[in-house]
Formats: sequence, structure tokens, C-alpha cells
Amino acid sequence: MADWLEHTVQIEVPVSIEFVWSLWSDLEQMTIWMKWIESVKILEDNPELSRWKLASGNFNFTWLSRIVQVVPQQIIEWQSVDGLPNKGAIRFYARKDNTSIVKMTFAYAVPGIIGKLMDSLIGNIVESTVMADLERFKEYAIKAYAESE
Repeated sequence: MADWLEHTVQIEVPVSIEFVWSLWSDLEQMTIWMKWIESVKILEDNPELSRWKLASGNFNFTWLSRIVQVVPQQIIEWQSVDGLPNKGAIRFYARKDNTSIVKMTFAYAVPGIIGKLMDSLIGNIVESTVMADLERFKEYAIKAYAESE
């Protein structure tokens, strides 16, 4: 029996929702701003599936993920179909003044009693790491947007 640990982080990005969407919807590009993600490869024969590799220190995990919902400029939702059990969604919100909110909610399964212990020990570390990834995304988006002008 596994417990699901869930985290949510969000950031405001001072570029248009269209531009933010164009960056996030190219999943293979995520390695630019996501520190723990070593690789993302879209399967050529089935573009709804992608192979992910997470690597940090001695931790290495892989999984195959399926995109289960896409609403352009609103949401990309996924769920793993093998490997590390995980699921989540990236939501996008247009704000006035040509800014966007990017909100990531993700969950991963861990074995029973270990889950509660892990959540109390590393929950804040996971969220702060992903928040740092979102900060890197923000900086990347600002720079890429300026270069596209």
C-alpha cells in the first residue's frame, strides 16, 4: 500500500500566457530549468508518451508518462504509466499587464509508513527545489522573450 505525497508551487512570470505556454508545452525543453530532470524524450511512435529520467546525487528514477489532458494555455496534466509512480498538472493563468501564473501540482507514491516520514523529512526540500526550478523557468522565459522581440 502506497501513500501519495502531493506538492503545489506557483510563480508569476512577466511574459504573456502564449509565450509561457510555448515553452512548457515543449516537454523536452524542461531540462533547461528543472534541476532534477536529466532527460525527457517524447516517444516518436506515440507523442502522448514521454520517457523521463530524474537524477540527483545517488537518486536515479525513470518513468514513462502519459499526457492525460491538454487545454492550450490552461493545463497540461500527466500520469506515469510505468516506473516511478507520479501524476500532476501544470496550470496556466493569464494575468493583466501581460503576465502569467504558472502553478505546478504533482504527487508521487511512496510505500506506506515511509510516506509520512518522508513527507515530514523532505517535503519542504522537494517544494523548495521545485520552486527554484520555477524561478529558473521565470528567468529563462524573461530572457527568451526578450530575445524573441
